[in-house]
Amino acid sequence: MKVPSAIWTMIAGITITLVSLWVGQNHSLMPVAASEEAPRIDALFNTMMTISTGLFLIVQGIIVISIFKFRKRADDNTDGPPIHGNVPLEILWTAIPAIIIMGIGVYSFEIYNSMGGLDPMASHEAHVAHKHQAGAAIAAALPSDEPAVAPSKAPGKLVALGVGASPRTQGQDPFVSVNVLGLQFAWIFTYPQTGVTSGELHLPAGKEVELTISANDVIHSLWIPEFRLKQDAIPGRESELRFVPQKVGEYSVVCAELCGSYHGGMKTRVIVQTEEDFQAWLQSQIAAQSEGLETVALNPADLSETDYLQPMAAEMGIDGETLNQLHAEHHPGDRAI
Repeated sequence: MKVPSAIWTMIAGITITLVSLWVGQNHSLMPVAASEEAPRIDALFNTMMTISTGLFLIVQGIIVISIFKFRKRADDNTDGPPIHGNVPLEILWTAIPAIIIMGIGVYSFEIYNSMGGLDPMASHEAHVAHKHQAGAAIAAALPSDEPAVAPSKAPGKLVALGVGASPRTQGQDPFVSVNVLGLQFAWIFTYPQTGVTSGELHLPAGKEVELTISANDVIHSLWIPEFRLKQDAIPGRESELRFVPQKVGEYSVVCAELCGSYHGGMKTRVIVQTEEDFQAWLQSQIAAQSEGLETVALNPADLSETDYLQPMAAEMGIDGETLNQLHAEHHPGDRAI
């Protein structure tokens, strides 16, 4: 019994739909979701993966079927049919991508709005400049002799960029505010309420955080993959990120904008702690500051090649014996180092 083509088409459509849905929800391409905002971004990504998988299967399936069904037969030297176009088909393959793009665009808009991206200044009508005060860590030799100051958000200034308060938290102050300064090639985090400065970002889990991001020299980009957040740091302007870290742990902070020769080394950590541990860390930094203890965060651009590479030697398993062996191999007549 010959199965009608409509039945085969329906079976193929159901199969493609099921496979696309499974791949879209089980691709395992994203890292752990460690912020309140991350599931929203993941939902958008999963939707795009589902649609992309379906389109891929349709296009590749048609190509594979065409290879076998319309291949040249043996001893067939005739020309193919002179098809000049198919208006309904052209309308179909134009309309479907247009609908998909519009749908994803509206969905993206809704997610961005729910995160506070449409109005990063909504919860603050006026901001004052926060100076990067001396704290538990001090950045070495900034290019300017003046203290680094975050640009003001006061009315009349350039409107902040980034993700502000969500509609749910508009009008509320964040639990923690942190000034973030990007410079070649380090991140400096200052907690303006206490004056604590650190080369690592410490945050409490389950509490809303506001990052005020600026750059000292060139454009940088603060990226925390597990939070699904990335925001440029622009000289002369400030960017804002408001979010809620959820999972206790340590996550990477990297620069996602090519900013110079040591761009790849511009990394640090964000440490999400319980509220009690965060407060304990903050008090320990305040105590260290009051005792005059300082941890210097050096700018790699100011180091010689030897000083820059020296901390990496232990991680690479290089010691004095290894150097002596290498020296002996290349200079047999010389004495050991």
